[in-house]
Amino acid sequence: MGHKNESRTSNTGAAGQRAGAHLPVTISKTGKALYYGGKVFRSLKGAGFQSNYCDAATGDAYGISGPRRGGDDRLYGERVPTAIDEDVQEEYWASIRGLPERVTKNIVS
Repeated sequence: MGHKNESRTSNTGAAGQRAGAHLPVTISKTGKALYYGGKVFRSLKGAGFQSNYCDAATGDAYGISGPRRGGDDRLYGERVPTAIDEDVQEEYWASIRGLPERVTKNIVS
């Protein structure tokens, strides 16, 4: 209890994923940390340049944001192919984008 699971978009390759990947993250009770793939990402509290979280272990900076209904999930809204982690495919297409007929698609283009 206290942790919330949801989909987020990594704009800078969080946790070894390529940039633009939709990832299943767990958000801390306070909202100041995200958890994914055994890593902890701490909020930069507005101090980052094109990033808003850092890997708590390495200090590497990442841009991580919530996906948008219109599909312009990238930092600058560029339309390039974006991978969707299998764990959040259904949530992304059905709940966020409102396109349940696409739940088998693992790339947003």
